[in-house]
Amino acid sequence: MSNSRRIFIKQIGLVTAGAALLPYLGCAATAQTKKFGIQLYSLKDEFPKGVENVIAQIAKAGYSYVEGYGFSDKNGYFGLSPEKFKDLLDQYNLTSPSSHFDFGGWEKTQNDTILKSYIASAKILKQDYVTIPYINPEIFKSIESSKMFAQKVNRASKIVKDAGLKLAYHNHDIEFFDLNGTNGYDILLQETDPNLVDFEMDLYWMFRANNDPLKYFKDYAGRFTMWHVKDMRKSDKTLNTEVGNGLIDFKPIFEQAKLAGLKYPLVEQENFEINPFESITKSAAVMNKISI
Repeated sequence: MSNSRRIFIKQIGLVTAGAALLPYLGCAATAQTKKFGIQLYSLKDEFPKGVENVIAQIAKAGYSYVEGYGFSDKNGYFGLSPEKFKDLLDQYNLTSPSSHFDFGGWEKTQNDTILKSYIASAKILKQDYVTIPYINPEIFKSIESSKMFAQKVNRASKIVKDAGLKLAYHNHDIEFFDLNGTNGYDILLQETDPNLVDFEMDLYWMFRANNDPLKYFKDYAGRFTMWHVKDMRKSDKTLNTEVGNGLIDFKPIFEQAKLAGLKYPLVEQENFEINPFESITKSAAVMNKISI
C-alpha cells in the first residue's frame, strides 16, 4: 500500500491528529498572510438578501478572490451586469480568477455563441478561467461517450485559448463510474490537451468517490491549478462543515500543492450548521494557516 493511500484511508475513516491541530481561532478573521478565495455558490441563500452585503462579508472574512456562478446573458451575476459586478468586487478589493458556466446547452448543440458569451463575461471580470462545473452524468457511463466529451472539451479549450483564457473542469463524483478499470475522470485527464485544459479538483467530492487526491497529483502533476477546499461533516459524510472541522485532513494535501500545480485554493461549503458568514470566517482562519 502506497504512503499516499495510507494517508487517504486514514483521512476518510476518522478524524486525524492533523485535523485536530487546525483550530478555528475564533470567529474574527486573523491577519491576512495568505491568498485564497471562495466559490460564491457557498452563499447562494444569502444573495437574495443583498448582493453587496455578501461581497462585503467575504472581504471582511479575509478572502482575496471569488469564483462566480450562475451567469446568464439576461441576468448577469445576481442581477448585475459583468461590468457592475466587477465594479462591486473592485470596491471591496476582491478579484475573480474563475467562474462556473453552464456547459449543458453547449455540450448538446456545440453552439459556440454560448461559449463566446461566457468568454466575453470572463474577460470583463479579468478572469483566468472559464470553468465547466457539471455536465450530464450519462456521459461518464461509457468509455466511448467519455472520450467523445473529452474531444468536445478540447475543441472548446482552443476557442477559449484564442481569447487569452484557459478552460478548466470541475469534478463531482459522477466522473468515477467504473468503466472496466478506468473512469471518466481519468479519461478526461488522458484525452484532453494538458496545455489547454486545467482541472479544478473538488477535494470533498474526491473523498466522497473514494479517490486519493495525492495519487492524482503524482500521476497528473501540474494539472490541478484550482481546488475546492470543502470539508466533510463528521456526523454525516453527505454534508459539509467548516474547513478543519471535519473528516478531511488538508495539511498533507496542501503540502503537495506545488506538485498539483495549485494557483487558486477556493473554499466551498454547500450547507451550514451555523450562520454562513460566521462559517466562512472560521474557514478563512484555518485557510490562513494551511494555504500556500
